[in-house]
Amino acid sequence: MILATDVHYFGASARAAGVLFADWSDPQAAATLTVDIDQVADYEPGAFYRRELPCLAALLARLDAAPDCIVVDGHAWLDGAGRPGLGAHLWESLQRRTGVVGVAKTRFVDTPAHAEVLRGGGTRPLYVTAAGLDPTAARAAVARMAGAHRLPDLLKQADRLARGG
Repeated sequence: MILATDVHYFGASARAAGVLFADWSDPQAAATLTVDIDQVADYEPGAFYRRELPCLAALLARLDAAPDCIVVDGHAWLDGAGRPGLGAHLWESLQRRTGVVGVAKTRFVDTPAHAEVLRGGGTRPLYVTAAGLDPTAARAAVARMAGAHRLPDLLKQADRLARGG
């Protein structure tokens, strides 16, 4: 299974959400899950993972088995030189056993152009990087995800669940 994740913050608390699906092209989730976290770390510029990683760990603890791949709302790698983002930190925390795909809506300063994925006929790309799996395959997988818009439908669903919808 593939797990698409998102986290939304409500002051000092958060809700982490996950959408499970079997194939990148699946139009609907096989299952969903959420977990509320009472206390989260403050946001630290340049160290976003310190706030988000514990939330994702709490979500993963709710699963009976580890997913084959995890999609995070953010970067796996921030630049072409290997500066780790949230996805790479998650991959390391999982002892590099589960591949992580980062899907970011905004470009980090040094995000390489080859990370761009255009979807839905738009001109604003998503930025797709991967830790523990081939980045070209990760970009192709995100490109073929269901949905007619820039953000794939299942990633939108994870966002809505995290926001409480």
